[in-house]
Amino acid sequence: MNLLYSLSGFLVGILVGITGVGGGSLMTPLLVFLFGFKPTVAVGTDLLFAAITKTSGVWVHHTKHGSVDWKVVVWLAIGSLPCAVATLLMLKHYMAIGKETTGAITFTLGVALLLTAASLLIRSVLIRRAAAKNDINDTELDPILEHEIEINERTGRFQHMQIPATILVGAVLGVLVTLSSVGAGALGTVALLFLFPKMRTVKIVGTDLAHAIPLTAVAGIGHLSLGNVDLVLLGSLLIGSLPGIWIGSHVSAKIPERFLRPVLASILLLIGLKFVLQ
Repeated sequence: MNLLYSLSGFLVGILVGITGVGGGSLMTPLLVFLFGFKPTVAVGTDLLFAAITKTSGVWVHHTKHGSVDWKVVVWLAIGSLPCAVATLLMLKHYMAIGKETTGAITFTLGVALLLTAASLLIRSVLIRRAAAKNDINDTELDPILEHEIEINERTGRFQHMQIPATILVGAVLGVLVTLSSVGAGALGTVALLFLFPKMRTVKIVGTDLAHAIPLTAVAGIGHLSLGNVDLVLLGSLLIGSLPGIWIGSHVSAKIPERFLRPVLASILLLIGLKFVLQ
């Protein structure tokens, strides 16, 4: 185990707990620029890291809050998982013929970070609007009314095309996350807020988190089979990040988000530009 890796995981975990931004947006650039890991190894390791760390969050959302719309998770997964597998097969093919994939992964990582930075700037606005429209206390709902509200929440901008549109979003996330390890958090949340404007905020977050687990697990295991995962690094990051996330989530209420998010978005914007222009 490397103490520097664990310390980095701890610091990233605190930021994730405070801001809610996915670890991939922060961890992958850190591994590339600070520790000099190849982008392929940084992406592969971070994907398995994300799959493990997000599991406890989904358990809380599902058991305590009942805030996972499993039908939407399935629609997203129908698009994302096959595309993740297809992307992994493409990477394997290029590796087999000796073609370098680092450039494509680096460029995709840069684009994903730029999109994440943009999503951070609009995510808070969308969440506040959704929360204002859907301020409902689950404990006061009887089962029949709760079922009707759940169906109504899925009524979005595309009406009868809702399912195909959700599957398409999942497909885009599948490719993007597999190539960059970025997008399952901030981008997924913004996409769901756009697709399902009537859905409660807590359910948006829980649903996005639940979809991220199988996606990052499939992509991470695929990268592991390609030799793109450093297991010592993974263990070190987990040791540091788990307490970091716990601490960050407890102090998040004391830090003004309206100041922190723009700063974080600006940092991701600069990092994304560096990756794209490399």
